[in-house]
Amino acid sequence: MPASDGRAEPEGLPPLPVTFRPTRTRIVLMVLGAAVFTALTAVAVTLPGSGGAPWGSGDRIAFVVSGLLVWAVLMLLARPRAVADRDGLTVVNLTTRRHLAWAQILKVSLRPGDPWVSLDLHDGTTLAVMAIQPGVDSRRALADARALRALADTYGTAAGSGG
Repeated sequence: MPASDGRAEPEGLPPLPVTFRPTRTRIVLMVLGAAVFTALTAVAVTLPGSGGAPWGSGDRIAFVVSGLLVWAVLMLLARPRAVADRDGLTVVNLTTRRHLAWAQILKVSLRPGDPWVSLDLHDGTTLAVMAIQPGVDSRRALADARALRALADTYGTAAGSGG
């Protein structure tokens, strides 16, 4: 299959660039964030402004801001992704972003019970790839982990050891 730069991709690999992300989890988090924000905004609008215990503008604003904060946290949880291209792998987790050359990745693993894929790196460290999570869709996570492993094996140390 020809790549975007005209070179052919090795057989059995996903076409590059490819993005791995937990789609179902991401959709649930986005919908939940919107629902919480909408519900808290509706509460803020319907709070009584008069009577025995009137709610002031500050109280209403606090409800809306709370909804925004919940939505922001859920969007942060929906952020993980991993983007593979010919230059390497960019791993975006909750608050960090790291680009790795393929030669830096020694091993891609997803063991039973692991919450996400982990990468063993050339410097002796391990990096979590939260974009591939078996919790919700284990078949897709296993397929994505295998694809990432094949990419790392093809473009990484095996490709880099020849010269």
